[in-house]
Amino acid sequence: MNLEDLASRCGEWLRGSGPESDIVISSRIRLARNLADFPFIRKCTEADRGKIVDSLRGRLESADYFKDLSYVDVESLADVDRQFLVERQLISRELAEGGGPRGVAIDPNEKFSLMLNEEDHLRVQVMTSGLDLDSVWQQIDRIDDLVEEQVTYAFHESLGYLTACPTNVGTGMRVSVMLHLPALVITRQIEKVFRSLQKISLAVRGVYGEGSQPMGDFYQISNQITLGRTEKDLIEQVAEVVPVMIDYERRAREFLVKESEKDLHDRVSRAYGILCTAQTISSEETMMLLSSVRMGVNLGLIQDVAIPTINQLFIHTQPAHLQKLRGIELDTADRNAERATYLQRHLRRGDNDSSEKN
Repeated sequence: MNLEDLASRCGEWLRGSGPESDIVISSRIRLARNLADFPFIRKCTEADRGKIVDSLRGRLESADYFKDLSYVDVESLADVDRQFLVERQLISRELAEGGGPRGVAIDPNEKFSLMLNEEDHLRVQVMTSGLDLDSVWQQIDRIDDLVEEQVTYAFHESLGYLTACPTNVGTGMRVSVMLHLPALVITRQIEKVFRSLQKISLAVRGVYGEGSQPMGDFYQISNQITLGRTEKDLIEQVAEVVPVMIDYERRAREFLVKESEKDLHDRVSRAYGILCTAQTISSEETMMLLSSVRMGVNLGLIQDVAIPTINQLFIHTQPAHLQKLRGIELDTADRNAERATYLQRHLRRGDNDSSEKN
């Protein structure tokens, strides 16, 4: 797979046309699996890891369903390329920062990927735009069955699938939904909502999952444990909570429009103006300002800027993406200048064809 070609296009999960996509960016399910014939990754030798990669890659390539996948040898990649795949949500930070033989098989439309030798021997993930956990589950269940036809998983009759982390034992499933919640942040309700989620064993994480900090008012809501729960239970747990979160965010947006429309319009207009005119800008400030613009577009405060464009800018202005798009490595100062240029080119395309509502 040519990563430069990948950088120039947008993944399916960023298309912004799925259900509830004004607030829900994506739905994702991950499965953790291990091969019965090898120890867990932390106990594997270098030779073991190589055999796991060779075995899984060979089995995947022999199945018709996976014939269009592109395999990337993560071990051989430069740091910027590994970070690029993390920003793209195609691999985890753990896989990027790990050691020894490891890789990822990627669907051409970026709907799913299979990580080899992350925390577990195999991590399968399926992701789609908006709130659509049912279709994600159907696809990942199909993929899991096809892989299991080729290999023998580590499985215990009472415990279920055996995983490196005890919290994943059982189904090995992590169900997550990425939400954009700027109004709850502005109205200072976000912490109260998250405390409520923690009481029902749901985790709140940043854009890049476990250990990552929230950026641009994006949050991932996911289950914390799998042992003793069925796949249906875990999907229903998240699926029942997310509509409540969506309702809270929409009410907060309605409150802002009703009670402080001028302040809200000023916030959105300033954010858009800075993004269109800045000569240098950091990724953190870009995420924050794009968050306000995205909310403004969905509320009708900014016209003629498409949500898929905004979604794409969240990813394409990240450090590794900028460098892949430019074709050279850039230091921080040069990245900040390149980011500003990139934002101007995409937000002001068509000689200021983006106009604001008075």
